[in-house]
Amino acid sequence: MIDELKWAASDRYPLLKDWARQNRKNPTRAEAVLRERLRGQTLRTKFFRQYIIADYIVDFVSLKSQLIIEVDGAYHSEYEQQQYDEGRTERLESLGFTLIPFTNDEVILQTDHVIDKIKEILHEQEQYK
Repeated sequence: MIDELKWAASDRYPLLKDWARQNRKNPTRAEAVLRERLRGQTLRTKFFRQYIIADYIVDFVSLKSQLIIEVDGAYHSEYEQQQYDEGRTERLESLGFTLIPFTNDEVILQTDHVIDKIKEILHEQEQYK
């Protein structure tokens, strides 16, 4: 298993760890919906919630598949947030992760589609290993 501290700067890790713990205790509605669905699926991989990687907290990650799932609210459509998200995605992808974003509405209103997309990506990854 990947050591979280290895990924985060040591001066930021305690703060990130506290934020991640708070995020796990207080998930958004969409995160709670997705968590329940991921737990109920046979995906042959485990997803961790609010996991620290490279000074970021990701919503869900499968370390085995190196797949990150992000569930984003409306503020992610703001220009400054989009710029931050682009840099964050580039950094995470440079570490070998695949990142797939979903909006809160997608997760809540199209849950089956979201799960199917996750399954599709996991299946594709297995084929190319």
